[in-house]
Amino acid sequence: MRMRRMKNLDECIDGFGEYFIKVDYGNQNSSILEEKDIKYFDFEAIFGNGNKVQLEIGCGKGTFITKLAERTPDINYFAIEKNPSVLAMACKKAIEKNITNVRFLQCSAEYMERYFPANSIDRIYLNFSCPFEKHTYANRRLTHKKFLDIYKKILTPTAEIHQKTDNMHFFEFSIEQLSSNGFALKNVSLDLHNSGMEDNIVTEYEKRFSDMGMPIYRLEAYMK
Repeated sequence: MRMRRMKNLDECIDGFGEYFIKVDYGNQNSSILEEKDIKYFDFEAIFGNGNKVQLEIGCGKGTFITKLAERTPDINYFAIEKNPSVLAMACKKAIEKNITNVRFLQCSAEYMERYFPANSIDRIYLNFSCPFEKHTYANRRLTHKKFLDIYKKILTPTAEIHQKTDNMHFFEFSIEQLSSNGFALKNVSLDLHNSGMEDNIVTEYEKRFSDMGMPIYRLEAYMK
């Protein structure tokens, strides 16, 4: 179900200041990335330090990223979400907790390489991304080759992708796509909550699905 637009959204976003970043996609009609559309972020200017930068794509209401940023203040985080109302809720959580090492970016994943330089992201988190069940929508899945090619450009050579999902078919698809596009897998779990993994941060969707008795699938991927 699509979330309704937040009341007074524009005023709310203006009040978030530097925490909430809106981007100009530039030329959306071309599949070729033109130099005029590249507007790389200056991480040191944004965060005030040279710490490693990690990224959550599809942050939802921000439960995961705010807890992670609070837990690891020596790492900087970007949280990406297309829906501005949802992203505003996530941003508000961080501001209320005075978490300074996270920024919220209203952006579609396919445009990330316009803003993140090559070899700049230390880790990507994909938590309960939309599985796009219909086969004809496979290229919209965030582990499709189309997106993996973007990730490979912006990730550092030793970076990892961490994925969690409740959807078995999407998980199988992700394993196939990652394995056939230059990634190796480790710490693959078919039932995360019974795996003994420590320090797992439970997202909103994760709690809902787990409470329903559904297994949570998880993997870590790295470039070969």
